[in-house]
Amino acid sequence: MEPRLRADFRVKAIVRRVEQSGAHAMIVAKGEASAGAVLIKHNRFGLGCRVYAQTRDAAGSPAWMVATGADPVDDPAAERMIARQRGYDPDLWVIEVEDPHDRWSLDEPLL
Repeated sequence: MEPRLRADFRVKAIVRRVEQSGAHAMIVAKGEASAGAVLIKHNRFGLGCRVYAQTRDAAGSPAWMVATGADPVDDPAAERMIARQRGYDPDLWVIEVEDPHDRWSLDEPLL
């Protein structure tokens, strides 16, 4: 099993990678610095939104899952899903990626 990075370091790395892709990222909710979970709202505007939730694969390596389902959702639906999750977990980090040209992709596997 791979060692786990602190959540705040992981979030900063994700934001930097998004910016390098030509998209824009912002931290919209800060969670627990050392161990908070991470959600990424990938807003592709006319192409819809997806919310990715941090998880682990069967081997314990970092991975992501689409928390909003197989099909893209509109912005209000993505926001409702995030609000529900923050209601359960106030230590949750949320990153919003604004990517109208769909340039950014996850750096870890999507389950």
